[in-house]
Amino acid sequence: MSTNMQNASVSAPAYAVEVKGLTKTYRGSKRMPPKEALKGIDLQIPRGSIFGLLGPNGAGKSTLINILAGLVLKTSGEAFVFGHEVARESRKARAAIGVVPQELNLDAFFTPRELLEVQAGLYGVPKRERRTDELLAAVELTHKADAYARTLSGGMRRRLMVAKAMVHNPPVLVLDEPTAGVDVELRKALWAYVRKLNAAGTTVLLTTHYLEEAEELCERIAIINHGMLVANDTTGNLLRRIDNKRVTVTIDHDLGALPEALRAMGWEFMPPRQISFAYKPSKSGIGAALEAVRAAGLAIADLSTDETDLEDIFLQLTRRA
Repeated sequence: MSTNMQNASVSAPAYAVEVKGLTKTYRGSKRMPPKEALKGIDLQIPRGSIFGLLGPNGAGKSTLINILAGLVLKTSGEAFVFGHEVARESRKARAAIGVVPQELNLDAFFTPRELLEVQAGLYGVPKRERRTDELLAAVELTHKADAYARTLSGGMRRRLMVAKAMVHNPPVLVLDEPTAGVDVELRKALWAYVRKLNAAGTTVLLTTHYLEEAEELCERIAIINHGMLVANDTTGNLLRRIDNKRVTVTIDHDLGALPEALRAMGWEFMPPRQISFAYKPSKSGIGAALEAVRAAGLAIADLSTDETDLEDIFLQLTRRA
């Protein structure tokens, strides 16, 4: 562990990342007006968490991440990485964060071992403190340590990018669309590695377009849209925000039409044997709806319910914003 990280761990802050009133306005031109990318963002990411940052394209996610990484200058407000303000303590803030970008920007003529050694040198990690072999083993690339990066598969390159971001042992790791364009098997392998990093104490900030990925991994989720924070809550609380469920019933015989009593209640007919009903659990239970089916003389062969998922919440909040 480097000296910077040792000092950081002694006085570890409550929040791995904290931003206060953060704004960013890009200058305009004769043809284009100025663009306000971030509009007074307030956000706290608890230390030791896996935190999801979601939003549609152009919402401001990349701008926020680039400010934290020291690649973009903020217009106003404050941004802290592991207690270090990115403008006033830029070197310490950069030492506390590792970023895995969406683009696979690897030098094709370097080997994984060489890439990690060079990256460690750029961060000033002394040779005796470098963890090149440990990181290659962690991302399952030991057998490719001395192969040219251009010979690696897409999945291997993605894992190498994670190792590259971890050479200086940062307490905060940002994964920007880490599983974009990879197959389901590799995606699950990366999920497992993210959990392993987090269990070892790394705070993970994840941006993703795969909502099931955020739902699977993240303890808390913030949703940003048009430069504004439109939600910030635990994943469970977000899933409870939409009070809608739907029950689908399969009848034991073909129906010619939906009984009028069920139609009046709001049941929908899906020929030949299924009927469906939407209800709000906070206002009514499923029992009365199923009793109405029986009262109509229909025998239930099977039923299923559809729960609210993160995609419902995401679409509702971004449309509202």
